[in-house]
Amino acid sequence: MSEEKKSLNFIEQIIEEDLANGLSKDKLRFRFPPEPNGYLHIGHAASICLNFGLGLRYNAPVNLRFDDTNPAKEEQEYVDAIKQDIEWLGFKWDKELYSSDYFQQLFDWTITLIKEGKAYVDNQSSEQMAIQKGTPTEPGTESPNRNRSVEENLELFFKMKNGELAEGSHVLRAKIDMKHTNMHMRDPIMYRILKKHHHRTGDDWCIYPMYDWTHGESDYLEQISHSICTLEFKSHRDLYDWYVDQVFNASKLPLRPKQREFARRNLSYTVMSKRKLLQLVEEKIVSGWDDPRMPTISGLRRRGYTPNSIRKFSDTAGISKRDNVTDVALLEHCIKDDLNKTAPRVMAVLDPVKVIITNYPEDKEEFLDANYNDYEEGFGSRAVPFSREIYIEKEDFREEANKKFFRLKLGKEVRLKNAYIIKAENCVKDANGIITEIHCTYDEDSLSGSGTEASKRKVKGTLHWVSVKHAEKAEVRVYDRLFTDEAPDGHKDKDFKEFINPDSLNIIEAFVEPSLKNAKILDRFQFQRLGYFCVDKDTTETNLVFNRTVPLRDSWAKMGE
Repeated sequence: MSEEKKSLNFIEQIIEEDLANGLSKDKLRFRFPPEPNGYLHIGHAASICLNFGLGLRYNAPVNLRFDDTNPAKEEQEYVDAIKQDIEWLGFKWDKELYSSDYFQQLFDWTITLIKEGKAYVDNQSSEQMAIQKGTPTEPGTESPNRNRSVEENLELFFKMKNGELAEGSHVLRAKIDMKHTNMHMRDPIMYRILKKHHHRTGDDWCIYPMYDWTHGESDYLEQISHSICTLEFKSHRDLYDWYVDQVFNASKLPLRPKQREFARRNLSYTVMSKRKLLQLVEEKIVSGWDDPRMPTISGLRRRGYTPNSIRKFSDTAGISKRDNVTDVALLEHCIKDDLNKTAPRVMAVLDPVKVIITNYPEDKEEFLDANYNDYEEGFGSRAVPFSREIYIEKEDFREEANKKFFRLKLGKEVRLKNAYIIKAENCVKDANGIITEIHCTYDEDSLSGSGTEASKRKVKGTLHWVSVKHAEKAEVRVYDRLFTDEAPDGHKDKDFKEFINPDSLNIIEAFVEPSLKNAKILDRFQFQRLGYFCVDKDTTETNLVFNRTVPLRDSWAKMGE
């Protein structure tokens, strides 16, 4: 086997085999079929990247088809959000389609099935039908309504369509095999009555097709060559094929779609269920679907994740035939790696203490040239103001410390990034013993890049800082993982919300260098020595708001040591 063949994932291998067996390459067509009942999350990104990635690999069209067969849960808001997310990830679809486009065709095909004796109306309760379904090891029993006449089934089905019957009173079932080893084949429901307003078809319909009946037929109508689903639909494949068989032989469309499955993406320290994510939103545990702690694509975008990092994550994690959990550390690694190459370096102080440089003139200020990236070209530079009083991080100073502490301590020197070498002389404390000021002296010949011998002098520590006089206040939202447990929804005896991390959001007032005053929403930066941060949409002309995307150091990794 060639190296190229070895590198193919199993879905690509299936496609290559189909091409080798005579499928014309120009017949390849893929689709991404989300249900518009919530916002897309990082798990959906795996399917998006897989389907659209196949389209790019084979130069084949990819449809975006909304599975809008349940008007009780679907909204136009979700349609718009899904389209925005896919475009933001960098993908383009060939056709924008909806399952509701096919409601009339599905209905017409259903009438044919009823006439052929392959579907019947059942008015039993859902509990009765569930009992009759049997178990995986015991065959089901037939409904007493299974052998209604064609005429009676047609009459009842039209009454369902015309709104003459109550919700929940009747369903239409396919007549297949109540003894089939696959329980999905035991006379599955094809239509149910739902007297709900549909976001596209309005009140035209009060019966709606079930997913299994809609899915394969939509694929067939669109001439999808490979219908790629997540693993939970593997047991539905027999039914998918049966439904397609019913229309394939009698229709003129040449291509018969093929369903294949891959494992859905599960991520540690989060939940992927739309129902549970909706619960977090409705109970206001998070601020909305785009809360930066959410695994939604909109939440990740707001937090500062890039399209490239999510595509890289999906590619690196790969696709599998078996369910597994991907460590969230891989996602965090992908965004760190991307932002390390693309985010400008700036200075911000999140937990400030004032430093007074006692031998620096009180009325003097300088504007020091500082690169946005010392290691890569093309980032440019900006002027950073320096003055007698600056802020540094509280954790960067100790009165006394061992030899491994290379930051500021009494009697010792550090370099200020892009500026001077300073030496701590003494500190001032309040009545509670909290340090409020650090008094230092500076070596005026030690300015970085000045070319003097003093500027070349080596000291072990370098600190970031912000000039007190010129600092911009900013609201910084320090986000952490939303759950404290690696598998919050994996405990049968506990609710997933019991593992909510009480420290998942910490809002602080910080000071940032003045160059950030004009930062735009979604601009991303590295706050030197602290982490990567993104400008939040709540930012106004008078209030800068930053979200922490990810820290430079992983505190969670340390907890596991």
